[in-house]
Amino acid sequence: MTRSNEPPRASQGPGPARSLGVAAVDPVPICREGLSAIVQRAPGLHWAGGVGTPHSALQLAEQVRPDVILIDSGLDPHGHLTKLLVHGDPAVLVIMLLREAHRNPVFLQSALVAGVHGALPRIAEPRRLVEAIRRTHLDRRYLDPALAQLTTAPRQALHQGEAAHRVRMPLSRREYQVLQLVADGLENAAIAKLLYLSVETVRTHVKSILRKLSARDRTHAVAIAFRNGILVAQPTDSTEAAERVSPARTRVNQPGLAEHRAR
Repeated sequence: MTRSNEPPRASQGPGPARSLGVAAVDPVPICREGLSAIVQRAPGLHWAGGVGTPHSALQLAEQVRPDVILIDSGLDPHGHLTKLLVHGDPAVLVIMLLREAHRNPVFLQSALVAGVHGALPRIAEPRRLVEAIRRTHLDRRYLDPALAQLTTAPRQALHQGEAAHRVRMPLSRREYQVLQLVADGLENAAIAKLLYLSVETVRTHVKSILRKLSARDRTHAVAIAFRNGILVAQPTDSTEAAERVSPARTRVNQPGLAEHRAR
């Protein structure tokens, strides 16, 4: 069914030469700024916006409708955000920027099953990011060469690992947004204002969340959601910072110390 009240896509210009709107979901402001700079320098691309939380990502997707959304894997470890974005707009392309901890066959397979169209390391060079965006747009599927070896795991092991990794999402798109804001400590009136809903509608969503999660109250619902992987703690950038330190330099500056990488 055509949604006539939707805003236009974040694309500019008619025909094959139109500019692709690219948005990013990353918890680190300086990383969002960096992604913005890379996109704005690349011919044929323009910046459609950056946000730092999953609920903001859903709002941005609804209001701006970018062509491509880059997602830090730390914000979507179970693919919930990807599924909601793709379900809400089948035309959108999702590219996952994989943290080191997520560069394994099970995570990659689960991300692809969730609906991810492209994937590359989060610490990839700018030119590789631009190539990933363009190739994903052309082919609707792209895997950075650095991740190619992750697809060679035995199929049975992949399926077993994917089943163990998958976390069921019992909540709707709007319920997921409301629960995240409840976890941030917001009351119904504030949630209603942020999501452009009535307070009564928010109350209805909260009641549905409590029922679906078999929770006694809001606090219990948040605890259950974190325990079951429906909500995730805000990831840090310690892993990526460690990866930018040359192992050889680490050994020279700290002789005799075991090489350490933040996990």
